[in-house]
Amino acid sequence: MNEILRTIDRAANDDNIPFCVFKPSGIALGKIFTKIQAGQKLTEKEEGIHQRNIERFEKICQAAHDQNVRVLIDAEESWLQDPIDEVVYEMMEKYNKETAIIYNTYQMYRADMFENLKKAHKRASEKGYFIGAKLVRGAYMEKEAERAEEMGYPNPIQISKERTDIDYNSALEYCVENLDNFYVFNGTHNQYSNYFLAYMMDKHGIQPSDQRVHFAQLYGMSDNISFNLADKGYNVAKYVPYGPVKAVMPYLFRRAEENTAVAGQSSREFSLIKEEIQRRKEERKKK
Repeated sequence: MNEILRTIDRAANDDNIPFCVFKPSGIALGKIFTKIQAGQKLTEKEEGIHQRNIERFEKICQAAHDQNVRVLIDAEESWLQDPIDEVVYEMMEKYNKETAIIYNTYQMYRADMFENLKKAHKRASEKGYFIGAKLVRGAYMEKEAERAEEMGYPNPIQISKERTDIDYNSALEYCVENLDNFYVFNGTHNQYSNYFLAYMMDKHGIQPSDQRVHFAQLYGMSDNISFNLADKGYNVAKYVPYGPVKAVMPYLFRRAEENTAVAGQSSREFSLIKEEIQRRKEERKKK
């Protein structure tokens, strides 16, 4: 929690850091949320732990609001996400009255997520706050399938990559069409989804620099997408995971293994880098 508060302090004085981010399981005990979602009663000790979990959420969100720094709250596995969502929406109701400070994450590889996004929008409209929506495809596909099979419930993941792509792009369209209520963060390396959002913005007369829309890719990945969007005036953020090697490397391995768009674009990115190096050499010769 203290490290996240330090990132908020740092971002408050630097226009080049448009967002801070934290993962709920980094500041709270995940098994407590799991137990709550399963409808199990918490022990007295667990109630105390849960209260401290909420206090840490509150402290981060309050600091972000006070310093006008937007905060992305990452998603977790489906079996503990519901009570996390509830906490995040309570924070939105409190701190997203004038603009979106708090952003929830929607993993569109879940078959129910597009409907969850619509329900979140309805709730925000009824209670009078802006909804910050960070859209991603998802990060826990293998774990979700294994647990569903082990415990005998339907796999919550989409039946195909194509279905995930359809829901992802439909969610982008939905956010743009309801931009009076939404602030959208397009967290993807998928080339078409980035193009599609830019197209939808143009279709609805939304300026590239509109602060309600941000594009984002991981630092060191899909720089060709990030650069070209930024070059055309769109808001682009590079997502920078940092910390001890033993903590950061598993995160990066998951991104590389589970994001098929990145895997498919790696050789293309390398080719583009070589082409750019050659282009710059030729430019120097001309001078």
